[in-house]
Amino acid sequence: MSQQAMWMSFRTLTQDQSVKDQKLKPGTVKRIARYALPYKRSLILFLITVVIDAMLVVSTPLLLKRLVDEGVIPGNSSLVTQLALLVGVIAVADALVNMVGRWFSARIGEGLIFDLRTQVFRHIQKQSIAFFTRTQTGALISRINSDVIGAQQAFTMTLSGVVSNLLSLVLVIGTMLILSWQITIVSLLLVPAFLLPTKWVGRKLQRLTRDSFNLNAEMSATMTERFNVSGALLVSLYGDPKEEGSYFSTRARKVADIGISIALLNRIFFIALTSIAAVATAFAYGVGGHLTINKEITLGTLLAITALLARLYGPLTALSNVRVDVMTALVSFERVFEVLDLTPMVRDKADAKPISFGPLTISFNKVKFSYPRAEEISLASLESVAKPETIQSGEILKGISFDVPAGTLTALVGSSGAGKTTISALLPRLYDVTDGGISINGLDIRDLEVQSLRDAIGIVTQDAHMFHDSIATNLRYAKADATEAEMENACRSAQIWDLISSLPNGFDTVVGERGHRLSGGEKQRLAIARLLLKAPRIVVLDEATAHLDSENEALVQQALASALKDRTSIVIAHRLSTIRAADQILVLDDGLIKERGRHDELLALNGIYADLYQRQSFTV
Repeated sequence: MSQQAMWMSFRTLTQDQSVKDQKLKPGTVKRIARYALPYKRSLILFLITVVIDAMLVVSTPLLLKRLVDEGVIPGNSSLVTQLALLVGVIAVADALVNMVGRWFSARIGEGLIFDLRTQVFRHIQKQSIAFFTRTQTGALISRINSDVIGAQQAFTMTLSGVVSNLLSLVLVIGTMLILSWQITIVSLLLVPAFLLPTKWVGRKLQRLTRDSFNLNAEMSATMTERFNVSGALLVSLYGDPKEEGSYFSTRARKVADIGISIALLNRIFFIALTSIAAVATAFAYGVGGHLTINKEITLGTLLAITALLARLYGPLTALSNVRVDVMTALVSFERVFEVLDLTPMVRDKADAKPISFGPLTISFNKVKFSYPRAEEISLASLESVAKPETIQSGEILKGISFDVPAGTLTALVGSSGAGKTTISALLPRLYDVTDGGISINGLDIRDLEVQSLRDAIGIVTQDAHMFHDSIATNLRYAKADATEAEMENACRSAQIWDLISSLPNGFDTVVGERGHRLSGGEKQRLAIARLLLKAPRIVVLDEATAHLDSENEALVQQALASALKDRTSIVIAHRLSTIRAADQILVLDDGLIKERGRHDELLALNGIYADLYQRQSFTV
């Protein structure tokens, strides 16, 4: 039995048989075929190597027949030498054909993986923020890794396995029937005895493999949650180390036990294959021996048939479950297509325009907004908890209107849930409004190119994200070609240069996951430096100083003075003392603007703003 046939047989046994009953969407196969078009030539050459390899399977036993019947028995040493050399040449040729086939297989497979991964990655990046608020990160990564690899196997392992096994089976059985129909019939009668134990082992392996995948997924999720900085901090402060260790070791032990069972069944499977093949060979020798004694077949024929028997049962096993192999690959493709077919909620119009040059004025006109429903933004298969939601978000903004003239600062204040952060998300089109409109210089932002709009806007949140990389890399994320001089100027304006210059590695210092090696104030000032490098014309600050101590807040406020200078700005403020100089202050409550004006005017109203300001002044 060939190594490939053995592997295909085992691979089929570990796959979920229920996949064969799944229904594919119409047009899936035709869509898959389009991915093969760029590799059409390589695919044809690959299949040619598969066909040649299958033909070589039967050539060696036939040469063995001639070697015995026409060389050894008559004593023709010259022919023996020639045929022995020819067998060696065929072996070398087979190795070369396999090598060439593997090269084409790798070229096709890796090319498809590259095409699918890059396409899925780019498509996911186009999704709205709403998509990421619901989607489980691990499920997305699985689509890019596991499902993409499963899809490429449709063109390499599955296709080659089906063609190779089918051709080998036809050639082997056809050759055996020509050589001796009696021995062939006896050998085929043993097929049920061969396949039934294989099916039993297969069901066991499928269950164990599924359990192993689930437990490994649980372990991965546990490690992901515990090994990030926030998770490690929570475990350190609240967790019980013994309980954590016991929780993990219990699952690790189950994985180990399953691994032992799979290894044992694996060995049973291969022993069963070889044992039944050996029994079949014994029958062949028994029946063939008598036929040889009676001069009905030659000794060379007997040896050729027994050699062919070793190449019979592997392809039979693989082909008995070929539908599982094919459907597994097709379902992987369909799962990838499921992501690619998810239309981004926020996208460019066909005639979208770039944002205009110069100062920018923002206008909100009767804006209403409700957060989208789950089925509008995500896929149930990409969520950790795929249950229908009975409670919707309701209307967050209820028809608000205001203008932010170019170069002015507008502050948004109000209680939690009033709609302040929602406004900051609508401006760069992280979401689209439900009703009404937002315009910049009189042009609705839905008529602008999304990237052009976002290039003009810089945002700093209360928990600015940093990649686990160097300070320079995090800064250059805003401007890829920024020079060290430009980064230094931005850091000086952001009041963070003194810290960076004091570090042994300077800009090459790694900030840690989510920037946890920096203090809150340092991270905020670095985020402001990143914003200054971007040099946006619109600045949005979402409670950028909410969680800072007074010393850090003072430094961040100095940095913000540079960031806001001559820019159109919207500031969401938690501490009202930081927005007293705002050109206008909007007081939001329950999705509506209840008060608007300057600091002194709002205090004079003695309303919501005055009450908030007095309470903060009292607590301070």
